Amino acid sequence: MSPTDVAFTPAVKAVQARKGSRAIYAGMEMACAIDEDLAAFIAARDSFYLASASADGQPYIQHRGGPKGFLHVIDEHTLGFADLRGNRQYVSTGNFAENPKAFIFVMDYARRQRVKIWGTLRVVEDDPALIASLLPAGAKLRAESAMLFTVTAWDPNCPAHIPQLFPAADVAAALAAKDARIAALEAELAARR
Repeated sequence: MSPTDVAFTPAVKAVQARKGSRAIYAGMEMACAIDEDLAAFIAARDSFYLASASADGQPYIQHRGGPKGFLHVIDEHTLGFADLRGNRQYVSTGNFAENPKAFIFVMDYARRQRVKIWGTLRVVEDDPALIASLLPAGAKLRAESAMLFTVTAWDPNCPAHIPQLFPAADVAAALAAKDARIAALEAELAARR
């Protein structure tokens, strides 16, 4: 099975054929190995969405956030992150215990870019060194386990319909720089009077 077949199942291909887009996607290739561009994209993100499903297919999605780089590229086929203690519902952890299929959706709203990543996820609870290595640098957080995601396929997707949003800290920094520039120009103007 090719990486593209992960997303384009026979049912998907049938719908594409019926709706006239199959020819466009017939030659499309998705990657299965993490390249430098994907690694850089992931390293710059401070959040992503993680999807799982129970054994009977009940879907679940949750937001994961942390400092930039908290989602680690371990090797060309593996991503990892520390599973930090949260609300203690353990829906994802329970789902992965019975169904390892997983999906990561990574967004960069400011640049209107997204990457879809299919794979499987394994929860590791008995490896303190691995768990510690996945904690964000300098973090005083408690991780319950390591989440290791094996990449099956990934695809950068088009920017259509992605709203352009900016992190509040970036907006505050830009406004502070603008305010400082205005203050400097006002002071210069006042000195010339």
